[in-house]
Amino acid sequence: MVLLQSEEKKLKPGDRAPGFSLIGTDGKRHSLEDYEGARALLVVFTCNHCPYAQAKFGRMNEIAAKYEKFGVKVVGINPNDSSRYPEDSFENMKKVARALGFKFDYLYDETQEVAKKYGAVCTPDPFLFDSEFRLAYHGRLDDALSPEKKPSKFIMEEAIDAVLAGRKPPYQFLHSQGCSIKWRE
Repeated sequence: MVLLQSEEKKLKPGDRAPGFSLIGTDGKRHSLEDYEGARALLVVFTCNHCPYAQAKFGRMNEIAAKYEKFGVKVVGINPNDSSRYPEDSFENMKKVARALGFKFDYLYDETQEVAKKYGAVCTPDPFLFDSEFRLAYHGRLDDALSPEKKPSKFIMEEAIDAVLAGRKPPYQFLHSQGCSIKWRE
């Protein structure tokens, strides 16, 4: 099912990123505090099985590689119910991260509490925070809103560049499009 993100989001521009402590595909626990000192933090709620999310893994890798030298950190978080969607299991997350050579931390939100705190609704659902973990931009990575489209406007890079320059991004919210998060019953 494809979901267009609603205006009714929980985090508003300027809100602080909710904390988390989640296991990563690298076998380590990662918390928000682990990213202290980052000049910007991009948190993307994503998963393995959604074609919209799959289409953005390359973008996420490119952003992570391009901005690492500028102190930007990228984190992917999978909140999907893997009992109903086995492709999104932690074991499969590790396989996908290894096969695609993820340059970002890929974390498992098994309880779905982190996704709920952020107000994430679809995969992918990106949130960009400044160096103080204040929400600067929530929305799409680029203008390609279907998996088969190629982007021509790199919205997240524009937002990151603005944050790094100490400015507000051109947009604070743009609808993301993807598969709905598969919530536990």
